[in-house]
Amino acid sequence: MRRLRWDDVTAWTPEMSGEQRRAAIVAGAAHALHDGYTDLIYILLPLWQAEFGLSYAALGALRSVFVGAMACLQIPAGLVSERFGAAPVLALGTALAGLGYCFAGLSTGFVMLLGALLVSGMGSSTQHPIASALVARTFAGPRSLKALGTYNFSGDIGKMTVPATLSLMLLVMAWRPALVILGGVGITMAAAIYLVAPRTERGAVSHPKADTTTTQDPKRHPFAFPLLLTIGIIDSATRMGFLLFLPFVLRNKGATEQTIGLALTLIFAGGALGKLACTFIGARIGAVGTVWLTEGFTAAGILALSPLSLEGALFLLPLIGIALNGTSSVLYGSVPDLVVPQWRTRALSVFYTGTIGSGAIAPMIFGRVGDAFGVWHALMLVAGFVLLTLPLSAMLRGAFVRRYGSGTA
Repeated sequence: MRRLRWDDVTAWTPEMSGEQRRAAIVAGAAHALHDGYTDLIYILLPLWQAEFGLSYAALGALRSVFVGAMACLQIPAGLVSERFGAAPVLALGTALAGLGYCFAGLSTGFVMLLGALLVSGMGSSTQHPIASALVARTFAGPRSLKALGTYNFSGDIGKMTVPATLSLMLLVMAWRPALVILGGVGITMAAAIYLVAPRTERGAVSHPKADTTTTQDPKRHPFAFPLLLTIGIIDSATRMGFLLFLPFVLRNKGATEQTIGLALTLIFAGGALGKLACTFIGARIGAVGTVWLTEGFTAAGILALSPLSLEGALFLLPLIGIALNGTSSVLYGSVPDLVVPQWRTRALSVFYTGTIGSGAIAPMIFGRVGDAFGVWHALMLVAGFVLLTLPLSAMLRGAFVRRYGSGTA
């Protein structure tokens, strides 16, 4: 068997053209920052609860308003970029995301926090549709799938580094000035995005050159994409529900804010590794087998946290992260197999909107369960909920293209 090479898993190589290099830098940096902003909230939830006396439902609402704004405005953001171009719209969105965190640092209560996170979420709505389409257009053809995979991985880098940076900042300053500084980073990056991003012709962002390498006929499986989307929605809701309660589980075990930040870094590091690991696993046992493996381990890992000490939980979290986040790489990577080439960009937009939207709603629902029955009962519900993906994924067997010559459905 031929040894796996770097260019087998990514199109981001030294042989890239200047335009491709600029697109890769802009898309990767934007994804890292915006995903970091999205998951920064988890470190802040215990601080906000202590300072403002918020319930779990209120904390879920803070998370949901950010993610909800991001999900609802993704398709409109893509349409606006068709008219005005990718660079100015992505730059403006990044500036708004940073400005929202500056406002959060100046907030004096729940309502102001809600408004600040709404502004930040509106800004972050530009990142997924515009940056991913920019990569797909610049790396047109068969290379676009590998390039999008690397772009997706860059978001996990932000999930690790941005929350970790806040944790370190909290050692020397309060959360308010720390948020203002991190928000300023976003405003600065917005200017860099505007200057560096390759310019696109009107309409080019939303309609990249089609990849005609797929051998699967999507018309043979008309319900495959809706099933995949449903699995993605459940997977995203599970991830957001688990992360909502994780800081409080750790705090009940004696964790400090810095330890919680370390724990989130560990789980996001595992998630980043999971994105790459599940790519290899999926090539060998197929998408359905990978979903069964990762989602089953996710449920088992969540339940296993209950009896463990803080040290044991910290040891387990990277493994949970591999399964918790690794599934998404298989799901996103399967979208092109289930739709005709000319609909891939729009299908990806719908998939992003559906999964992120479920991530917005899930914290409010699980938060109410936590208020009514306690954190551990809510986590048991989360663990049971993710198992719904298993029968749904089994229905997809046979709908995928065989990849790398040896993959299976």
